[in-house]
Amino acid sequence: MAGPAGPLRLDHVGIAVRSIAEARRFWEALGLHLDGEEEVAGEVVRVGFLPLGETRLELLEPTSPGSPIARHLERRGPGLHHLCVSVPDIRAAMAELAAAGCELLSPEPLPGAHGCLVCFIHPRSAGGVLVELSQPPGGGR
Repeated sequence: MAGPAGPLRLDHVGIAVRSIAEARRFWEALGLHLDGEEEVAGEVVRVGFLPLGETRLELLEPTSPGSPIARHLERRGPGLHHLCVSVPDIRAAMAELAAAGCELLSPEPLPGAHGCLVCFIHPRSAGGVLVELSQPPGGGR
């Protein structure tokens, strides 16, 4: 599938959890295996990825009580947090979405896990779903 900024694919599904260590038990019992953990300081979160076919599940554990994931857990409890779409050129995708009237949660891409650049789109602009755009390292024009 191609979007205005090039080919698109589902990169991962983000799941808010209180503890990666606890949450991974279910997924490992299902047959998935954690492919490492990483702290994303700018988002005040620790992430763990579980490969699943051609995509991944991302477990999101807050590293501070004031983090966005901690606030999400307080309001909604554990569960689905966001869908992430991989884009080859995040700035072009952001410009296209902004021009279409979508509300971006940051004016510039931010550092994400695995060296990616990321930007979140407000759920008001995406039918109630928090969407993350992610450009792999070395992408862009």
